[in-house]
Formats: sequence, structure tokens, C-alpha cells
Amino acid sequence: MYRKEKSIQLKSSSAALYNNLSVLRLPGRQLACFSTVHGPSVNVVSAAADGLGFSHRQLQAKEGGMAVSTSILTQAAWCVLPSRVLLVLTSQKGIQMYESDGSIMVYWHALDVTEHPPGQAVFARGIAAAGGRFICVGTSSGLVLVFGIPHKGTNITVSEVLEQHHDAITDIAAELGQAPDGAGDLVTADDSGTLCVWSAGEEFTLLSKIPAFGCTCSSVKLWNGVVAAGYGNGQIRLYEAATGLLRAEVNAHARWIYALDLAPETGKLLSGAEDSFVHVWKLSRNPDTNDVEIKHCHAECVTDTQVCGVRFCDPEGTSFAVTGYDLSEILRYGQA
Repeated sequence: MYRKEKSIQLKSSSAALYNNLSVLRLPGRQLACFSTVHGPSVNVVSAAADGLGFSHRQLQAKEGGMAVSTSILTQAAWCVLPSRVLLVLTSQKGIQMYESDGSIMVYWHALDVTEHPPGQAVFARGIAAAGGRFICVGTSSGLVLVFGIPHKGTNITVSEVLEQHHDAITDIAAELGQAPDGAGDLVTADDSGTLCVWSAGEEFTLLSKIPAFGCTCSSVKLWNGVVAAGYGNGQIRLYEAATGLLRAEVNAHARWIYALDLAPETGKLLSGAEDSFVHVWKLSRNPDTNDVEIKHCHAECVTDTQVCGVRFCDPEGTSFAVTGYDLSEILRYGQA
């Protein structure tokens, strides 16, 4: 169903971090941007569709004052809002927001170390655009910071802090399809495996809280009112966003899942894990019963590679990209 295409060379390899790949498709242009994180820097690569032309940029973690050690980045992701696109970086020190090409930093938010118990790691992780004009970012204390984003300029503010989690945030995702009424449009996940579904607005409202079952949820997506969650035990679980009801459970991988992605126009789900496999699934709702259904479509083995990032390159899911730990390239696959 998919075949390997020309890969994209990186200036440095990718770190073993959850969701360590972001893809920005530029509308109307045969060009896509890719980003992966390693140590204090993020690789940003613009690549032509034919795989022949590349341009590279490296961004560094900001220290946020008189730091004595280099700050380590934890994630990089493009946030697409109706009025603008920002590249958001999270690190041990704080949160940086850049114009989409990484050329200008428009905002810096330092993390408050006093919020964390002594000896606990401090970092931000989990990035998503929500509600048309917000960017949500998680922290190691379990807080989710909601930033209000103006149409242009640098007047970015923290408009709200969501406080339902008690463990470090692992991932945040926004609704990618058409959410049913009351289903919510944002989901947050943490190290314990707890999920929270929110309705974004002037004030964010908690709609459902899905309890942990003893396993970290490392990656989460939200599509047509369905929460797709990937776990450390290799399972993918599908929940109703509005109620938190478990709809399906798949033993998808033999090892820890590091990343999920969803193609909003088709309901294809992409999963990548430590077991070197990338799987493509198809989500749907049974028109008669409204049950959530999942079907396996494709498997790809990335030999001897701990997969740490997977992303579709288009809304239909006809192509996808993969990163792996210590891999100095981004692998690309397209429909045969």
C-alpha cells in the first residue's frame, strides 16, 4: 500500500523523545517542512515534493537568564491557527514561539521552578493549537498553559491554566475532524495514563476525565469525537471523547508506542513504536450502531530503529514520514 521514497538527510540525529517529528505542509506549494529535536537544538528542514531540494535551519533552546547548563529541548511542533502559523519549542527552561520558518522568535515563556518539588525534573512538553486562537502547552507539574495568540505581533499572553493533571503532561491534541455536539475539541494526556477532554473557549471546560490503568499514555489524538491513545504497553485504545467510554482496544505494538498521528479527511491512524514498526489503521463509525471501528491497513518495519516520530504529510494520509532514535534522516513513504 505504501512504498519507501527518497529520505531527507538531517544535520543531526533525532533524540528518543515522544512525538519527535512535526510536519507542516505549505498550501499551494510543492514543499513541506519537517522538524525533529536533538539535545539543545531542533532541525528544521524544508523539502521539495520530489525529494531533491532541501534547506536546513537549526534553532537552539533559549536559556532564559543566567543558566549554567545547556537547556535540552523536549519537543517542537507547528501550530496552525486560522490567522497564522507558529513553530513552538518546549524545553527544560520554558517555551519558545517562532514564526513558522523559525526566522523570528515572537515569544518566550520561562517555567516557574518554584511550582515543582525539589529534585523533580522541570520541563514543558505537549503542544497543540486549539479553539482557533489558542496554543496549549503542558508542563512537568501537570499544568496545561493556555496562550492567547493575536492575529499578528508578539502580544501573546497566558489566558488560562488548566489544573486537572497531577503528573507530567506527555501530549496534547486538538480535534482534527468534525466533533459531534458536546464531544470536546482538546485532549490532554499525562505520565500516569490519565486523559482529560476539554471544550475550548473563553474558558476551557472539562468534559470527561478518563482514568489511568497503570500505564503511561505517550501520544494522543482526537478525531470525530474519538480519542485515540497510544500507551507504553503497546496498546492503542479508542474512547468516546464526550463520555470517556472505552470503544476499542488493540495490542498494536510489542513495545512502547512513541507517536500517533491522524489524517483528518480519511480517519487513517498512524502509530510508531520502539519495536521498529509503523502501522497504518483506519478509524470509522458504524452508521447503524455508531460504534467506533478500527481496521489494520499497512505495516512497515524500519529495521533496527527505535521509532520516535511519525506524521502524515497530507490530510488524506497518502504519505507519511518517520524518525527514529539516532537516525540522521527522515524516512518518507507514499502510496504505491
